Amino acid sequence: MNGFRTAQVRRETSQTLVEVDLTIEGSGKYMIESPVGFLTHMLESFAKHGRFDLNVSVQGDLDVDQHHTLEDTGAALGDAFEQALGNRLGINRAGCFVFPMDEAVAFAAVDICKRSYLKYDVPFTAGVLGGLNVALLHDFFEAFSAQLKCNLHIHLPYGRSDHHKAEAVFKAWGKAMRMACSMDPRDIRDMPTVKEIF
Repeated sequence: MNGFRTAQVRRETSQTLVEVDLTIEGSGKYMIESPVGFLTHMLESFAKHGRFDLNVSVQGDLDVDQHHTLEDTGAALGDAFEQALGNRLGINRAGCFVFPMDEAVAFAAVDICKRSYLKYDVPFTAGVLGGLNVALLHDFFEAFSAQLKCNLHIHLPYGRSDHHKAEAVFKAWGKAMRMACSMDPRDIRDMPTVKEIF
């Protein structure tokens, strides 16, 4: 192992084009280009707090709506982590984090276990936040979970500002993913399951 787990993903459909360049062992450098400003901001927070080097370029059929754009961005990001993690030997596998953002707090837990499951409980007051249809964040995380094949639980018990709520969610998710993807030198040749196979 060279110490760097990387992936390059190009996901192209008749509705979207999403390109992702990921380095898990990064320093939080990012270059995010998307047609939805608030999505750009959230992916920047995810990369910075996960300490992933992340380049993402998104084009989507916003003349229809944002659904395909959000869903395919989540799917491409999940594909990138799936590719970069490879056989998953030595990873911590699970991670969780509680992130406070002023008056809001978010909880994220992930288990990279080759089984897809999403539990998403994040109430927003507004329907649109910085141009982003926040209801579609559920679809974003569902697509990510499906492509990475991970259990992902995201919960926001309270908060006033929708901006703070969303930011707490993405920061908590970044920290949880960093923990789950990290490797313990004691387990470098160990498959993180008693089944010995995913």
